[in-house]
Amino acid sequence: MRLVYYLARTLEPCTSALVAEKAKVMFFSIDPNNGVAIYEQIVRQVKFAIAEQTLRPGQLLPSVRTLSQQLAINPNTINRAFQQLQVDGVLESIRGKGLAVCTESLKSCVDARKSLITERFKSVIREALHAGLEPNELTQIVAQQIAELAGRIDTISGQLSSESPLHQ
Repeated sequence: MRLVYYLARTLEPCTSALVAEKAKVMFFSIDPNNGVAIYEQIVRQVKFAIAEQTLRPGQLLPSVRTLSQQLAINPNTINRAFQQLQVDGVLESIRGKGLAVCTESLKSCVDARKSLITERFKSVIREALHAGLEPNELTQIVAQQIAELAGRIDTISGQLSSESPLHQ
């Protein structure tokens, strides 16, 4: 697994002091062995970053070249992810600047994040019920895992899960 970060840029002009205040760091976690296509991992993580408000409307993403070098991934893979994000209405091309987060993308990214996680839960629950676990056993397993992991997992912004502004 690789962890790489970049500093999100904004379209609005600002002094260097303001950049430090407004800038957020986004962490990409790419795992070529997890069964999800690399371009899809990038698409998901950009959407998750927007849903978490680590990326905000108007912020520019790094160029295909920059991100491919940082992640050590083929530029065509990055380009495919960025094209998918444009088709999904999450990113827009700003002539002479690059790709920026669309102003109306927050709600769709929050919905996409919830939908993806719901589907993954549904798949695991279906498998567990098929294997003969009882619903109360599943509830206990989930509660135990939340207790063990809460506050120990970094979010896309690099904060621990319990420190995330949306969980306070």
